[in-house]
Amino acid sequence: MYDDLTDEVTVFDFDEIAGHLLEQGAQASPSQVHGCLCGLLSAGAPAQAEYGLDALAQTLDLVLHGELASRIMQLYTVSHAVLQDEEFTFFPLLPDDEEEISQRTVALSNWCDGFLAGFAYTAAGEDKAGGAFSELCSEALRDIAALAQAEAGEEENDEDAEEHYFELVEYLRVAVVNVFLEHLATDQEQEQDFMPEAGRPLH
Repeated sequence: MYDDLTDEVTVFDFDEIAGHLLEQGAQASPSQVHGCLCGLLSAGAPAQAEYGLDALAQTLDLVLHGELASRIMQLYTVSHAVLQDEEFTFFPLLPDDEEEISQRTVALSNWCDGFLAGFAYTAAGEDKAGGAFSELCSEALRDIAALAQAEAGEEENDEDAEEHYFELVEYLRVAVVNVFLEHLATDQEQEQDFMPEAGRPLH
């Protein structure tokens, strides 16, 4: 994942963040952390980086500091940017393809678990009932919940397992972006509803 908002390209490396989390005694994985951040944003959380950091403490019981805290705030900001990128550059933070398929599948499951936790936290804060979501959004959330239970099939050969994993990741990318864009559009409509009409007195 890249940050094109700064002069230097920022690369978020799975293993690097995993190392920082381990140093701080955190139990969460990089995938779960990124999933949580994206869940927050997809439910309409504020884009301020400090919000994402504070919300992690509430949702995943993660109190981060130092360089890791700075990196996570960058990750939150960049995630907000790529989720609305017309070039569809959003990717979940997962281990490299060189890792065993079983480990990558566990990471995918962790990402989805984190996403649901972050989404629920923001949705609860906005007092949104399940009925407030569109059928498309509700279906996407159900599918993401199913992906949170994903496991690598023992009966699959390597090629089939890789193809299956790729399909799951691609579906997740589309589902998450759709949920984010739906809430973004809803928020923008609400902002317009509160804006006074041109020439109309404010009182």
